[in-house]
Amino acid sequence: MSKKVIIAEKPSLAKNIVFAIDKNMKLQGGFYENNEYIVTFAYGHLFSLYDVEQYLPDYDPNVKYSWKLDNLPFYPETFKFGLKRDSGVIKQFKVIRDLINRNDVDTVINAGDSDREGEIIIRIILNYALKQNKAIKRLWMPDQTPKTIKEELDAMRDDADYDALGNEGLARTYLDWLYGINLTRYATIKASTLLRVGRVIAPIVEAIYNRDMAIENFVPQKYFTLVSKELTNGEEVELVSKKEFPIDKKNDAEDYAKTLNENVAKVTSIKSEKKTISPGKLYSLSKLQGELGKKYKMSLDESLKIVQDLYEKGYVSYPRTPSQYLAENEKPKFREIIKNFVDVGVNVKFKDSKYIFDDSKIESHSALTPTYKIPKKSDLSEKELLVYKTITNRFFAVFSKDDLIVSRSTIDIAIGDIEQFKLTGDIVLNKGWTVFEEREKKDKVLPNLQVGDIVNINFKLVEKETNPPKHYTVETLNNFLKNPFKDNLKELEDNPESNELEELKAMFDGIELGTEATRSGIIKNAIVSEYISLKDNVYRLEPKGKYYVETLKSLHIIMPKEKTAELGKSLKKVYKGEIKIEDALDVAKVEINNIFNDNVTLVNNIVPRIFEVDKDKILCKCPKCKNNIAILENGYRCCNSICGLSLYKNNKLFESLNKNITKQVAKTIFTKGEITFDDLVSKKTNNTYKATLVA
Repeated sequence: MSKKVIIAEKPSLAKNIVFAIDKNMKLQGGFYENNEYIVTFAYGHLFSLYDVEQYLPDYDPNVKYSWKLDNLPFYPETFKFGLKRDSGVIKQFKVIRDLINRNDVDTVINAGDSDREGEIIIRIILNYALKQNKAIKRLWMPDQTPKTIKEELDAMRDDADYDALGNEGLARTYLDWLYGINLTRYATIKASTLLRVGRVIAPIVEAIYNRDMAIENFVPQKYFTLVSKELTNGEEVELVSKKEFPIDKKNDAEDYAKTLNENVAKVTSIKSEKKTISPGKLYSLSKLQGELGKKYKMSLDESLKIVQDLYEKGYVSYPRTPSQYLAENEKPKFREIIKNFVDVGVNVKFKDSKYIFDDSKIESHSALTPTYKIPKKSDLSEKELLVYKTITNRFFAVFSKDDLIVSRSTIDIAIGDIEQFKLTGDIVLNKGWTVFEEREKKDKVLPNLQVGDIVNINFKLVEKETNPPKHYTVETLNNFLKNPFKDNLKELEDNPESNELEELKAMFDGIELGTEATRSGIIKNAIVSEYISLKDNVYRLEPKGKYYVETLKSLHIIMPKEKTAELGKSLKKVYKGEIKIEDALDVAKVEINNIFNDNVTLVNNIVPRIFEVDKDKILCKCPKCKNNIAILENGYRCCNSICGLSLYKNNKLFESLNKNITKQVAKTIFTKGEITFDDLVSKKTNNTYKATLVA
C-alpha cells in the first residue's frame, strides 16, 4: 500500500497533525508513521539564500571574506539556497529526503503554515530533496484543531494550485535579499559601522524619526477660541465656536464674540431616534496587536508569540491574517462554533451578514477567531488568557444575541445666520454587545431644552495652544504601516478641486509597509539594533536610530514611501499573475542602481560608539538616551558618542556662582533637570540669595 508523507513546518504542527489522524503514532528518528501516513517536520527555514561570496567559483567556507564595493551591486543570475550549517538541521533534512524518496511513497504533502512563507519553506526543501516524480498536495489549515485537520486532509488540492502564493513568497525573498544585502554592505562600508538596511526596516525607523523630530522641533502656537457657558432653564449649555483666531488677531476675536453676543441663540430643532450601534469588526493580527499594546502594553513580538501559541494549541484560528472578515464557505463551521459557546452559556447567535462574511475582503485567511475548542482557565497562562479573552470578546460582540440600542438626541442651536451649533448625546436603551466589550464612546447628558427656547450666551475668549504630535504607539504605528498613505489621501479629500484622489486611491489600494507576518520581526530587529525603543507602549527614536536615518538619507538610501510602496505593489502583481518574479526584481534593481550610481561620500561622518566604564565610574543614567553618564576627571559625560550630553567642572556659570560641580550636584542636574542653591552670595551686596538653575 502506498503512503503519503506530510511535511509540517514545525515539530509542534507535526504533533497536532498526528493527534488528528492517529494518536498511536510514535516519534521515531524525526518522523511518525502508520499504515497510511508518514508525518515529518522542518524547523522553519532549513535553507537560506547564498551570500555574495558563495557565488564565487573558488568560494571557501573556512575563509572570512571582507565586504568590498567592487563586487557590488550583486545580482545573481539564479538565486541559490544552501542548507543551514547546523547539525540538527542537516540531520532532519536527511530524514525528510530519505522519507519522500522511499519507493512506497507516492504523495508528498506540503503542510507549511498557511501563508506565503510557509508555502516556500516546504517548496524549497522539496526542490533540493525530492529526486523522484511524486504527487505534491497542499494541506491548508485555517486552524490546528483535529476536526479542521481531518477535514482539510480530505479536501487537499494540488500544491501547484498555490503557485501564485509561492511565486509571491519567492519574489519577496529575492527582493529583500537584493535590497538588504547590497544596501547593508554599501551603507556599512561608507559609514564604517554596521547599518542594517532593509526594504521595510528603513521606512519604519524613518517614520519614528520623522515623528520624534516633529515633536522635538515643535513650536507651540497660541490661538483664541470662543466659548459660552451660561445657564438656560437652570442647566449649563456649553457652546464652542468653530472659528479660531491667531494670537495676534485678538481684536478680530473680540469683535466676533461681540457679534455673537449681540444676537439671539435659539433652539431650531431637536431630534431623537433609536439607533443600533455595530461593534468593531473581527480582529486582523495588526488590529489585535494594536489593542493589546494599548490595553496591556504588549509589544508586537510578545503578542504575536502568544497568539501563535494559542493557534498551535488549537484555540484560535491562523493568526497572521490581514482580514477582518470571514469567508462565506465557513458559515457552517461558525454555526457550530457559536453553538458550542451557546452551550456553555454565552449569549450569542449566528448572524449571516455582509458585515461579517465577505469573500471580497479576504485574500488568503479569514479574521482571527476562537475555534470550537474551548480552553479551561488552567490551560492558559495569565497573558494567554488575556489575549484569548480579547479575541473571544470581540467575536462575542460581533455575534451578540442582543444589539446595542441607544437613543441618540441632537439639538441644533442657531445664532441668527452667523453660526450653527450641534449638541449630540446618546442614552443606552439596551447594552447589547457592550456586556462583552466596552464601547469607546461615552454617554453625554444633554441639557433640557425645547424647540424655540432662547439660549443664554456670553462668548468669551479662551486662549489655547497647539499641541505637538504624539509619539507612535503599538496601535498607531501599526495603523500607519497598514495604511501609510492615509494622510495623503485625507489631504486630497479635504480639497474638493483635486482630480488626483481616485487615481491615488487606486494606486495605493492594499499597499502597506511590511505584512502581518513580517512586521513584528522587523520592528524587533530595529529595537535589538538600538535604532528605536519601546517602553510603556510608546516607540521612541534612539541616538543610533537618528544616526541611522540621517546617514541613510545622506547616502540617498532611504526611499520615499511611494517607492517602498511600488516594491510592495510589484509583489501583489506577482501574486495576481500580472507580472513575473523577474519583473518585480527589476523594480528593485533600478532603485539599487540609482543609489550606487550616486556613489555619495560621507563628510564628517560620526560613528556611534558606546564607551564602557567601570561600575564605580557610573554617575547615573543619561536622561536623553538612557545610556550611562560616566564620571571623568574633568566632569561628567554620556557614554554614547552621538548623544554626548555632558557637564564639565570648568563650567563658567558655576565658577561665577562660586559653586563646585560635585557628584551630587551633577546627579541632581542630570536626573531632575534643575538644581536649587539656597546659599548663593551676591558679589555686589554680599547678601545671600536663592536661585534655581535649569539644565
